[in-house]
Amino acid sequence: MKERGMIFNGEMVRAILDGRKTQTRRPIKWKQTRFTEIGEREDGSKWPWSEDAEHTCDFWHPCPFGAVGDRIWVRETWGVVSHAFSDDGLMIDWVPDRPSTAIHEMPFGNGYYSGYAIYAADGDFTWGDDDGYEDGRSCWKPSIHMPRAASRILLEITDVRVERLNALSEEDAEAEGIDMEALYDSQDCYDCIANHNMTGRPTVTGAFKYLWESIYGEEGWKSNPWVWVIEFKRIEGGAA
Repeated sequence: MKERGMIFNGEMVRAILDGRKTQTRRPIKWKQTRFTEIGEREDGSKWPWSEDAEHTCDFWHPCPFGAVGDRIWVRETWGVVSHAFSDDGLMIDWVPDRPSTAIHEMPFGNGYYSGYAIYAADGDFTWGDDDGYEDGRSCWKPSIHMPRAASRILLEITDVRVERLNALSEEDAEAEGIDMEALYDSQDCYDCIANHNMTGRPTVTGAFKYLWESIYGEEGWKSNPWVWVIEFKRIEGGAA
């Protein structure tokens, strides 16, 4: 069993914590050559394949995000609160009033952090000068720089498959964490997604298409790329 980090944006983090997201799709990135293609395995499933001319055998590429039973720790936008100040200006321990993870001498950058890791997905936070805040600069740190010790969510992979992006079903789109109720409450987003559907009404697959294009661009959907489909269950973080 191996653990790997994977980046999720704030919306998808909330979907994982709510129990709405149990799938994620990631583009297959590989060096396409005349010896590399999507092949069909003995069980009929599709999978990235290369011809190994040196050893005269087939090579089935492993999923870079892990196999069934492996674990994924979620990387999300985060920050560290070390302490607070009393009304008298005295330094005191910060008492968490939002989801947090206690850390002690966690290596990061050129130093060490102690206190509590907090997460942007849970809402805004008022940073103080002692947190490193200055000139209106936020102290949130990008998800790509999150250390393992600061992560609060651990997932276990339950299935991995390969398919074309546009093969997404309504059930798959729901498992991707699309929140249709929130969509209906947002008229601007509702109108944008409605424009993506022949019916003129938002659908869950249309909402996922809109989300995908916001990340990978319009061509990212039109090209219908091969993607890794990773299904998972949450084993740490929130009410599992």
